[in-house]
Amino acid sequence: VLDYKEIIKSLRARQLKPVYFLHGEEPFFIDAITEVVENELLTDAEKSFNQSVLYGRDVDNLAVVDVARRYPMMAERQVVIVKEAQDMKSLALLQTYIETPLSTTVLLLAYKHKRLDMRTAFAKSLVKNAVVFESKPLYENQVPDFIRGYLREEKQQIDADALDLLVEYLGTDLGKIVNELGKLRLNTEGSITAATVEKFVGINREYNVFELQKAIGARNILQANKIVRYFMDNPKDAPMVMVVGNLYGFFAKIYQLSFLQNAAEDVKIKTLGLRSSWFLKDYAAALKNFPRPKLETIVGLLREFDLKSKGVNADGVNEGELLRELVYKILH
Repeated sequence: VLDYKEIIKSLRARQLKPVYFLHGEEPFFIDAITEVVENELLTDAEKSFNQSVLYGRDVDNLAVVDVARRYPMMAERQVVIVKEAQDMKSLALLQTYIETPLSTTVLLLAYKHKRLDMRTAFAKSLVKNAVVFESKPLYENQVPDFIRGYLREEKQQIDADALDLLVEYLGTDLGKIVNELGKLRLNTEGSITAATVEKFVGINREYNVFELQKAIGARNILQANKIVRYFMDNPKDAPMVMVVGNLYGFFAKIYQLSFLQNAAEDVKIKTLGLRSSWFLKDYAAALKNFPRPKLETIVGLLREFDLKSKGVNADGVNEGELLRELVYKILH
């Protein structure tokens, strides 16, 4: 199975195939491959007559085939890109073209935010006749290697504490991670440090969502309330939807751990998708403070307040008050 770097390498080496199908839940890798196809396969002069960018919601299979069957003008090939292909209602009807594609066309189908059902005849045809790439989200313990690898290619280094801070704060959202790394690279000479991350990513080391997690996990009511008060005074530092999302991930791991108490440490680390035993300590400590019935109640609360933060049954209560109520109910 090719990874996205191998596909990009083959594209740049002009080892081209007539059809590429990119699908999966992680948009970053799909966007990275699409960007190379869109920007690097043809010269600017060739693009005028030989590159077509279509959108799934606007086209059907007949329109795509009509463009794909054209011959290139004053160039070796033409490029046809269908973005948001998941919105194309007649996508499966491209099967006939995929089985007999035009060799002078590179057709790329970018099917984002979900997997294609690989049991269908259309999917089986893709596997047989096209380059198929599934873009999978990274586990939390894979993100540090991704960041290090990305920065290595940009000839930039990052300190260990800065790396931990980034991963803890940004989670597994690769688009957001790369965006923040771009800001850090522009503002850093030498290795990226924790101080640089705090300054340019906007993380307050004492008052951030991960310190809130730790305070809640330890049932440190005073510290949790201090952080909530800071968030209420600085709402841009911690939008409700982000806080709820991170707390949900935190308590979901604790809940998973409640079923693994007799498992070996390496099994716990792998199952929870953690980077090391160091991170397991916080979850194990929190589990002592929150028995399984309470955890089930908390998961329900997080779902309820996630909806409220999006305006469902919120009764006009602002995000700060919602957060204070949520944390109170978790801790009591």
